[in-house]
Formats: sequence, structure tokens, C-alpha cells
Amino acid sequence: MKLLTRISELPPALRASISDEERIFIESLEARNLLPFAVTEFYASLSGTDPLDPIRRQCIPSPHEGLRLPLELDDPLGEERYPAAPRLVHQYYDRVLLLAHGTCAGYCRHCFRRVWTSGLRGFVTDRELDAIQAYLGQHPEVQEVLVSGGDPLMGSDERLRALFVRLRQGRPGILLRLGSRVPVMAPERITDALVHLFQEFRPLRLVLHLNHPRELAPPVVQALGSLVSSGIPVHTQTVLLRGVNDSVAVLAELFRSCLTLGLSPYYLFQGDLAPGTAHFRVPLRRALELYRQLGLQISGLALPKFALDLPGGGGKVHLHENSIEDEYVDPSGQRLYRIRGRDGNLWSYPAED
Repeated sequence: MKLLTRISELPPALRASISDEERIFIESLEARNLLPFAVTEFYASLSGTDPLDPIRRQCIPSPHEGLRLPLELDDPLGEERYPAAPRLVHQYYDRVLLLAHGTCAGYCRHCFRRVWTSGLRGFVTDRELDAIQAYLGQHPEVQEVLVSGGDPLMGSDERLRALFVRLRQGRPGILLRLGSRVPVMAPERITDALVHLFQEFRPLRLVLHLNHPRELAPPVVQALGSLVSSGIPVHTQTVLLRGVNDSVAVLAELFRSCLTLGLSPYYLFQGDLAPGTAHFRVPLRRALELYRQLGLQISGLALPKFALDLPGGGGKVHLHENSIEDEYVDPSGQRLYRIRGRDGNLWSYPAED
């Protein structure tokens, strides 16, 4: 895959659309230790030149990313509260999260793990896998490994094979769930060899990060078709993003298209409190109304669960019309909602406009 990391490498029309303000901000990212700028040649080719284009908004850094609100967190999901081994998070009873790779095939500007990913860590090492394998062997309750990052498919087939072998040595038969955006960013990565590798290590499922119908371009459809036809289940996760997909029509088209292609719409996520992402977050009450209307437009097979990862480690909750228990103002004057977590406790989420 060809990764573009400079404005000068972008397609001519997209390059010409970069404003002086955007250029100055992009050139300051490294010095400010912010999420790097990188996009694949393929994904850049999908972008329009209007600043409001839904693909452009996801891949071109905005100066708004430099604005951090008081409630935004380096670790918005609170994953650091649940360490199990190097790169391994054990927050939920029967499954663990493995941060297998620290880089991506392009950096989504709404990334919730942007602080960790900004470190540009490589693939998980053999030494780290020693501890991970030992942990799996000692915890029989763990039945599933979510292999994420970054993006695990940034690793070579050989590295992925070695990783899968080690995980299965730690727990024979454990379900491998790969979280990836690579099929959308670089569909050429989904080769016959990679598909055969996935088949060899079943039970294995791919969870695809997919946000807009235009991302289902013909090469992406072909890549996903090769996975589906090979018997690899593909689920989708979508982030609700202001100015990208925050309309019933766009979401309905996206999820109906997924169903037609043999993909299972899995989760629609409310935006996390990651630094510099406020311009992407849809106000929660509006988001709940969007989801209610969406449920009236599409079938249950096409309707993903609407979920929120409660800030600071409260875990994932499914959202519905009555999810907000009440609204209050904290001592700093910040308006907040109270939402009950799976643990029975009340957690806070901002009441943004």
C-alpha cells in the first residue's frame, strides 16, 4: 500500500483544496505530538475537494484538532485501568483486547486511541507475546481475543501467522476477532494469501471500521466479497460523526449496503471523548433521535446496536431513548448527563450542543 504523509503527495485536486490554515496545522502536528497525518493513495482518491466532503473530513487534519476540551481524555475508554500484560487489556469477563500494532493505514481524524497511536509503536514483539500467551493459559474464562491497534493488518502475513499461532498456543480454539480499517483504506491488502491465512485460523471474524457509503467503492466491495465468499464472517462498526454520516438517509444507505454485501452491521458508536474530536461528536440527544428514526427506516437485520463507551472505564452500554437518567451542572459549569453503566453505577457524559 502507498501511504501519503505530505500534502505535496496528495492528488492534485485534493492538494489544491488544502487551505493555508490547514497546511500550517498539518506541518505542526509532529512538533505538537499530535496524531500524525497519513492517508493511503486509495482512500485519498475517494475524497472530494469540498472541506465538508465526508471522506475529506475523515482524512485531512483540521485545526479543530488542536482544541482540547476539559473533559476530553488521553485514554477516553479507560483501558489503562485494566492491564493484563503488555499491550493486553482485560476489561470484560470473557474477552481481552490485544493492541497488536501501533500504526494504521492512514490516520482517521476522529481516532479515539489517538494518543496511544501517536507513539507509532510497531508490531507486538515475541517478548510481549510470551507474557500474553502465559496470561491466556492462566485465565480459562477468556474465550475471545480482540486483535486491534492501530491496525493489525499493517503486519505482514508472516507476522500475523506467528501471532495467531502464539495466541492459539495460549488457548487452543480461542476466537480471534480482528478489528481493522485496512479493507477500506487499502483493499489491495486483502490478497488470496491473507484470506487463506484467515481460513486456516478459524474461528476468526473480521470487524470492519466503516463510516460512509462512499467507502464501499468497487475495490473495497471486491475485497470484502473475497472474505465473505471464503466463509470469514465480517461485521461492521461505525462511528457517528458530525458532518460525515449524521443523517438517517446516509446511515440507512450504509447499513442496507452492508447487508446486501453479506456484512453484518454490528455497532454504531457515539463519539468518545478523545482530545481534539469535539467537532466530530454529535450531541447525544440528537444522536438518540437519529437512531430512533433510523430504526423506523430499516430492518432489524440492518440496524446495528447504538453504543457508548462510558468515559474513563465505565465500559460499553447500549443506548436507547431512555438511556439518559438526568442532566446536571458540575462545579465548573459543565453540563453533563448521567448514564447508568453495566456495573449499576452512574457515569457522566457531556451534554454538548
